[in-house]
Amino acid sequence: MASNEPLDGVTPSPVRADAHDPERRCILGGERGPRAGLIRLALGPDGTVAPDVRAKAGGRGAWIGVDRPTLEAALAKGRLKGALARAFKTAGFRVPDDLPQQIEVALQRAALDRLGLEARAGTLLTGADKIGDAARKGTVELLLHARDAAADGTRKLDQALRVGLGMEGTDMRGLVIPASRAILSMALGRENVVHIALIAPAAAVRVSDALGRWRTYIGRDDEP
Repeated sequence: MASNEPLDGVTPSPVRADAHDPERRCILGGERGPRAGLIRLALGPDGTVAPDVRAKAGGRGAWIGVDRPTLEAALAKGRLKGALARAFKTAGFRVPDDLPQQIEVALQRAALDRLGLEARAGTLLTGADKIGDAARKGTVELLLHARDAAADGTRKLDQALRVGLGMEGTDMRGLVIPASRAILSMALGRENVVHIALIAPAAAVRVSDALGRWRTYIGRDDEP
């Protein structure tokens, strides 16, 4: 296992970005970055701008790489509309007032859907005992905790993760995500999902990408 990059002071298990992910430019900040880390806005047939977080909608699109407060400020000051007009090369569109909320909901849905797909593919584990065993064996690629997980259970699994990776004495721990156990249980179709372990490297990357965009957009301490 290779070392992974820390998120929010947390060091979950190893994930690596796709070196072949094409770059896009944020229309608000001007920075360029991998497409997986930005959010696409699509111009619909009716002239309405809508989030296209899976980047699959046809037609004209523009990319943003800012958090929700920054987007809300740009929307209120008219900067977003101006940037979109330049990107779309037209002024004939409408930006919904609730676009920032639409994006948050879409990012949450994408992250939860990804977890559901991984559950059906058999690339993740739930249940503290199963996760603890896998973590101590060093086979956990990414460890996740519900935002309302009990501190004691979280601490024990974090310790198991460190043992399995030979990193005892460090601050490595799983990632607390902005979803409650009730939300995670519904997303995975299982009862009482409090902790999740990704056990396949590619699955860990896919989940990390989806969670990273969501957490970055809402702010890491925000709740859905």
